[in-house]
Amino acid sequence: MQIRFADSQPDGAFALALPMRKGADFPTALPGLDATGVALARAAARAAQFEGEAGALVELVALAGDDARRVLLFGVGDKDDGADWERAGGALAAKLLVSGEIRLVVDLTGSVPRAEDAARLALGALLRSWRHDVYRTRLPEKSKPTLEEIVVVGAGDGAAAAWAPQEAVAEGVMLTRSLVAEPANIIYPESFVERCRHLADLGVEIEVLDAEAMEKLGMGALLGVSLGSARPPRLLALRWDGTGGRQKSPVALVGKGVTFDTGGISIKPAQGMEDMKWDMGGAGAVAGAMKTLALRKADAHVVGVCGLVENMPDGKAQRPGDVVTSMSGQTIEVINTDAEGRLVLCDALTWVQRKYEPGVIVDLATLTGAMIISLGNEHGGLFSNDDTLADQLLAAGRAAGDPLWRFPLSDAYNKLIDSPIADMKNVGPRGAGSITAAQFLQRFVEDGVKWAHLDIAGMVWADKPGATWEKGATGYGVRLLDRFIADNFEG
Repeated sequence: MQIRFADSQPDGAFALALPMRKGADFPTALPGLDATGVALARAAARAAQFEGEAGALVELVALAGDDARRVLLFGVGDKDDGADWERAGGALAAKLLVSGEIRLVVDLTGSVPRAEDAARLALGALLRSWRHDVYRTRLPEKSKPTLEEIVVVGAGDGAAAAWAPQEAVAEGVMLTRSLVAEPANIIYPESFVERCRHLADLGVEIEVLDAEAMEKLGMGALLGVSLGSARPPRLLALRWDGTGGRQKSPVALVGKGVTFDTGGISIKPAQGMEDMKWDMGGAGAVAGAMKTLALRKADAHVVGVCGLVENMPDGKAQRPGDVVTSMSGQTIEVINTDAEGRLVLCDALTWVQRKYEPGVIVDLATLTGAMIISLGNEHGGLFSNDDTLADQLLAAGRAAGDPLWRFPLSDAYNKLIDSPIADMKNVGPRGAGSITAAQFLQRFVEDGVKWAHLDIAGMVWADKPGATWEKGATGYGVRLLDRFIADNFEG
């Protein structure tokens, strides 16, 4: 879908959308409507009990010369909140995406929105219009998207400039969604890397480690997870330095990229296992965030690392009770092969610290089912060894619409993963499963490094549509990471 900004309504056929503030008197004039049209719109709003709530819509048909035009009144709430405008844009896209309309004109003339609000409206519409129809060969005509263009009129001179970074965000989110939505026979470690190759055209430096290279480095934890799969593992590093070398120490973003997770020998139940194609959502978020940073030419030095494996049961697969040696030299007793994500992440964490010496690391992973039990699908879980870093991520999550909730870490939880035969076990007892997983990862963070772990198991996939996503892949994490970098590491 194309988004563009204009000073006046274009010629030709289009649907027209007009904003309404909650609590405001109904306007006496509306752009694009004559007096009869305004009276009809007022009556329609009254009949629908429409009060301008953010995301609420009223639809009517008004005359446009010798033809008729679909007109939508959309609510933007009663405060200057970009999230309300974004919700409104999403509602408009959802309403018209398969309606038969090809062009939507959103006329903001007279509503005096901020340029940022107009850009957020466009962002909400673009994100909500994303669908993954690649494999739907028999989709009925009435179910196919028709909306091709949204023209925002009367948003002011600064709207196009405000839209540029939001468009970059949308591009990153859509990359993440496509990676997460694809089935595991399409996205696996090697093909994940290939899907990210285009980032080199944006100035991102790409490094890929294969199994042989990781074996030489001693990545026994990550490689142990991959033993049962015919798909070889990869470590993908994406580096963006928009500072021209000014920032020597990068921020590191590390993502769990288990492209399919059967649980290995500790195999999962068959019901619902198909969902495990999205167990690479953390790596997907890192890739999308790196694309966003590169597109908007962020004034920051950031390295994104994706540990990519497939966890399958096989005669060569690791067994419960095996002991592996991580790149850090620490040994791990593998009690449960379905607690594989932390084994992938621990070697990725060690590698990025030795390679780049970052002062700050944020890892993202669909790590534990226990996180979904704790927070459902409303927040991602946050664990950190630094209060300032935790506060920065919480604030970024609120601002970006990717909310987080902080959990504790302590020695009492840490002791729960001590092993009688190795340095640690890869799981603790039944209770506090998300916390002991985070404690495991913390053992691989070097002294002096600020670190946060985001358990996003409940956030990367949605069983029902949201304000800015269709059912399926949400793209969670991209906007959070982009806002985190923008607010704390750019000049």
